[in-house]
Amino acid sequence: MKQRLERAEQALRDGKATRGDTFYPHFHLAPPAGWMNDPNGLIYHQGRYHAFYQHHPFSENWGPMHWGHATSQDMVNWQHQPVALAPGDEYDRDGCFSGSAVDDNGVLSLIYTGHVWLSGEGNDSAIREVQCLATSEDGIHFTKQGVVLTPPDNIMHFRDPKVWRELGYWWMVIGARDEHDCGQVLLYKGDSLREWTLDRILAKADDNTGYMWECPDFFPLGEERILMCSPQGIKAQGYDYRNLFQSGCLRGTWQPGQDFEVLEGFTELDHGHDFYAPQSFTAADGRRVVIAWMDMWESVMPSKAQGWAGCMTLPRELTLRDGNVCMVPVDEVRTLRRDHHPLLPHVIRNSVEQITDNAQAIEIIAQWDLNASDAQSFGIKLGDGVCVFADAQAQRLCLRRDFPEYGINDHRSVALAADKPLEMRIFIDRSSVEVFINQGDATLSSRIYPQPDQRALSFFAEKGEAVLVQSEYWTLSAG
Repeated sequence: MKQRLERAEQALRDGKATRGDTFYPHFHLAPPAGWMNDPNGLIYHQGRYHAFYQHHPFSENWGPMHWGHATSQDMVNWQHQPVALAPGDEYDRDGCFSGSAVDDNGVLSLIYTGHVWLSGEGNDSAIREVQCLATSEDGIHFTKQGVVLTPPDNIMHFRDPKVWRELGYWWMVIGARDEHDCGQVLLYKGDSLREWTLDRILAKADDNTGYMWECPDFFPLGEERILMCSPQGIKAQGYDYRNLFQSGCLRGTWQPGQDFEVLEGFTELDHGHDFYAPQSFTAADGRRVVIAWMDMWESVMPSKAQGWAGCMTLPRELTLRDGNVCMVPVDEVRTLRRDHHPLLPHVIRNSVEQITDNAQAIEIIAQWDLNASDAQSFGIKLGDGVCVFADAQAQRLCLRRDFPEYGINDHRSVALAADKPLEMRIFIDRSSVEVFINQGDATLSSRIYPQPDQRALSFFAEKGEAVLVQSEYWTLSAG
C-alpha cells in the first residue's frame, strides 16, 4: 500500500498547487484537492479528534475511494494528514468504502468496507463487499489487516460498518440491501475486531423507506437509542424527502440481546439540499456530535472546475428535546468569531436593508417576532442567489437558491413553529449556508455558489412589515 499512498500524496500536492479557491471554504473541512464524500472514522483518540473521509485524490470526480485524514484539537480547526488508506488489494481492489474508527486497547483501528466491481466499474448489480480492518500505532500511518467479515447468504450490498464497545463486547451495524431490494441494518456482535457473529436484523425498510440503508449509526441519546442512517430510494412526499437520497433517524429503545423497539419511524435530520452520510462520535466531554457530507449525489458541483469537490458540515451536538432529535453547532465554533457587530431592534417595512457588502465568512443571529409581523415574506438575503425567509402564507421557513449560470434554482423548507419567536442562526461560508432554527428545532444545510461580487448580506420584508427583535453578526476565521 505504501507506493499507492505515495502516488496519492503526490497527486494531492499537484492538485493543491493548481486548485481554485473561489468556492473553497474558510472554516469547513474540505479536501486539499480532489474529491471528498462521506465522513468516516470520526473519533476522539489520545487527545485529538480524527476525521477520515471518502476521498479520490487523483480527480475532482468520484473514483476509487481512498481514506483522507485530518486531525484537530477542537473539531473546528483541522490539519490535513497523509492519506490513510488506498485501495488495490484483492479484497478492496476498487475502493476502501466507508466505515468507522475505534480505540482497541490504545490502537487506533479502522473498520471499513472493501469494494470490488465484478462486472465493470459502476455496475451495482454485481459487486463484492466485505468488512476489513486496518490499524495504527501512531494514529497517522495504517497497516491493513485484511478481511474480518463477509456478508450473509443472499446479501450483496453490505457496507459502511459503524463499530462501538458496550458491556464487554464489540458491536457493529452495517447497511444492507436484501434480495427483495429492501433496505436494512444488520447488527453484529464481536469478542474482538476480528471475530464477528450476526446478532439480528436491527431494523428494515417498509414500503417507502428505501431499497438500501447506507451509513448506519446506532447510539444512545438521553434515555433513548437512535438509529441514524441514509436511505436510498425514498420517494418525495409533499415537502419531505426532496433530495435524491435522505438522511435521518429512528428513535427507540434497545438493550444488548434484545430487539430495537421503534418509538418513532424514519425522520429527516436536516431539510436542506446538501446533507448526507452523517456519522456521530463522542466528544472528549461526552457530548454526542455529528458531522455529515455537505453535498448530494448527482448535484451540480461548480467547484469541480477548480479541481476539488465536497466539504463537511460544521460539527453539531445532538440532543433529545420534547421527543425530537435537535442539532446545534458545537460550542467550539465560537472560537471562529472575530469582529462583532450588534444590530439594533427595528421594524423593516417593504424594503431591503444591507448589513454588509462582503459576507465571505459570517455567523448571523436574528430573532423575529412572528405575531407582530404582517409581511408576506421576510428574512435574510445573500446577493441575488440565496434567501432564507419566513413565508407567512405557507407558514414555512424557506431556503431558496438561484444560480442560473449553474442551472440551480430550487428551495427547501420546514414548518414554522406557532406561538414562539423565530430565531435564525446562520453560518455562511464561501460555498455553503447552514441554518439553525430555534436552537436546533430544525436545520437546513445547502451548498451555494455566489460570485465574489454577489455577497452583500441584507434583511428584507415584502408586502408588509417584519419586527426584528434582536440581531448580531460576527466575521469568522479559522486558525
